[in-house]
Formats: sequence, structure tokens, C-alpha cells
Amino acid sequence: MTIADRMTLAPSDGGSTGLTLALSVEDVRWDSALERADVVVEETLHHAARHLKILDAVATEVSVTLTDDKAVHEINCQWRDKDGPTNVLSFPMQALEPGDRPGPLLGDLVLAFETCAREAGDEGKPFVNHARHLLVHGFLHCLGYDHMDEGEAEEMEDLERAILAGMGIPDPYDIADGGPSGDNRVQDETPL
Repeated sequence: MTIADRMTLAPSDGGSTGLTLALSVEDVRWDSALERADVVVEETLHHAARHLKILDAVATEVSVTLTDDKAVHEINCQWRDKDGPTNVLSFPMQALEPGDRPGPLLGDLVLAFETCAREAGDEGKPFVNHARHLLVHGFLHCLGYDHMDEGEAEEMEDLERAILAGMGIPDPYDIADGGPSGDNRVQDETPL
């Protein structure tokens, strides 16, 4: 089943700039796990774009496909010569450096349900927090951010932390270890 939607996230002044989101939910488990995948994706990317001041600077479009491991595995093999699924794939439409103004088409993000769910479980994180983190991570890749060396990784991770903190999500890199972002852990609802 595919649910496709297109929405425009406009700047506060109602101008002609903004971020258009083309969303395809190809695996219904996304809607079950996130309650409303369309709302989660829209809110997350709108917040990231606002944090990065993209809504006021350009009119650009990003597509997001929420699918499964099998589809991501096939895409990963075809486009990256990697034999296996991954959590998120980012396909920027142009090679940008951080801070560059994107063109009318920013890029494509593809997320794999089973890998995302497994990682969230392994790291003791709420699924929705992990999904939001991966959306922000992929969005930043489309905007030219990377983590190929320590300096790049630190810059990208700092931006991810700031964007997610603005949504009330704890540090995604502080994994359920009882550290300062301990609320990133899934709370055990079993009474003592």
C-alpha cells in the first residue's frame, strides 16, 4: 500500500519560499509505529528547515519514502554498492557545502522500517525519537553536511542535537546509558 502526499511548509510571512515535502508511505507499519507518519515527517522537517533558516531563503522540495528493509537493501545495492539495508539513505540533487543555498529540488530520503525499529530497540529509544533523528540526519546530508572526518561529524552531530532539542528530544548520541539524556530511554511501564 502506498500513501502519497505533498505538502508545502511555508515561511511565517506566507511568501513564495518554503519547503515542499513529497511523502510516500510504502509500508503501513510506519503509520502504526508513528500514529501519523505524515504529521511526524512534516513537523520534523519543518522544524529542521526553520532551525536552518531554509524556509525564509528558498523554495525547494524534498521527497521522503518510508519503506522496508527489502526496498532499502535494493536501493543500497543499486546506488551505493552496499549489500544490505541501512536506516536512512540520502540522495542530494546537487553537491552542496554546508550553508549553500539549495536549488528547487533538495533531494530524496528513504528510511527502512525494520532497521529503524531494531536500532531504536537496541538503543532503548522511543521509535518516534529515532525516526525523527534519522529524518534530520538525512535532511542535513541533502544540505551538504557529512561525517567523513571528526570535524565534519562534530558539526553535523551538534546541529542534529540542537534541532532535536528544539523538539524536546534528548541527545540521540547519548544512548540509554543513564547519562545526562537518560530520558532518551524507553520507560519501562511494568510496575515494580
